[in-house]
Amino acid sequence: MMEPGRSAADARDTLPVAAMESSSSIILEFRDLCKVYDEKPVLGPLSLEISRGSMTAIVGTSGAGKSTLLRLANGLIAPDGGEVCFDTGNGTTSPSSRERRQIGFVFQSIALFPHMNVAQNIEIGVRIKGAQPDEGLVAQMLELVELPVAFASRMPNELSGGQQQRVGLARALAPSPSLLLLDEPFAALDPVTRSSLARRVRTLHETLGLTSLIVTHDMAEALLIADRVLVMERGLIVADETPRALMLGGGGDQAQALIAVQRDSARRLIELQL
Repeated sequence: MMEPGRSAADARDTLPVAAMESSSSIILEFRDLCKVYDEKPVLGPLSLEISRGSMTAIVGTSGAGKSTLLRLANGLIAPDGGEVCFDTGNGTTSPSSRERRQIGFVFQSIALFPHMNVAQNIEIGVRIKGAQPDEGLVAQMLELVELPVAFASRMPNELSGGQQQRVGLARALAPSPSLLLLDEPFAALDPVTRSSLARRVRTLHETLGLTSLIVTHDMAEALLIADRVLVMERGLIVADETPRALMLGGGGDQAQALIAVQRDSARRLIELQL
């Protein structure tokens, strides 16, 4: 937790911030992107730009192509057409293994290494990058995700689901990524934990100067934490709006259908930000 008397700006001076500096306002671009599984098109053709410093949510029903798009962004799968362009700060390239080290990924399934304790799980992201973790890194990351430093020696099976997901977030942030990708990170959590962690992600996004791209099926969640919401249907983006525009009726039928399911909770959440 933040020490008394310290502002967010003070904290930012001592916390790991986004590693990349670039004059380009676009950090990630999809150009005529397509993906096919078993001869069936599941994504695209799709073109999209993600601005540096933005928090973008991708919303849609199951099978809309949300997670496929995120895996293409991280280079975990290859496109069958088009290209993914990632600004490394030294030019634009596709997200190869080297460039993926500048991308943090938080999985829906949490995916902590069960044979490693919390400290080792957090440090592995830095070690994979080819560096040695700084002294105090683990304590710093645990503070960021609001977990006690004493948790460093615990094993994953000693943690609750929400605590495990916080460790997963700490691991993704430890290498100071330029881009943070989150795939349904709160889906398996109870409502109270889910809301708390979602707000924490938004705070960290702002404090650390991140660019974040989050996939969720929950429109209310997207409206709460994002400054841009993309709605996907059958592998295409059918709406691209701000939360305010969506709550005022924008985005078309598919977007409004998703909002209608959770209209009351979504409206209460967005009113907190207006």
